[in-house]
Amino acid sequence: MAAGKKVPLRKCIGCGEMKSKKEMIRIIKTTENAIVLDKTGKQNGRGAYICPNLQCLETATKSKGLERALKTAIPTEVYEQLSNQISE
Repeated sequence: MAAGKKVPLRKCIGCGEMKSKKEMIRIIKTTENAIVLDKTGKQNGRGAYICPNLQCLETATKSKGLERALKTAIPTEVYEQLSNQISE
């Protein structure tokens, strides 16, 4: 009776819900302090996760959740990239 494989869960910075890591978008702060969307989910750096949902992005923007999670100021281009990726 082997247990099933564990599914890694992450908390959305917008809505606060715990969801599967695979169904979320990862944003990282690299060692050079650049803010990048991590499409692979495996790049090095401090990461934050958000649901692929415009309402979660709007909530995270208003509450500055992404800035708190990554401990740095977030350029507006990153929010634009996120909204473009969610809209696709």
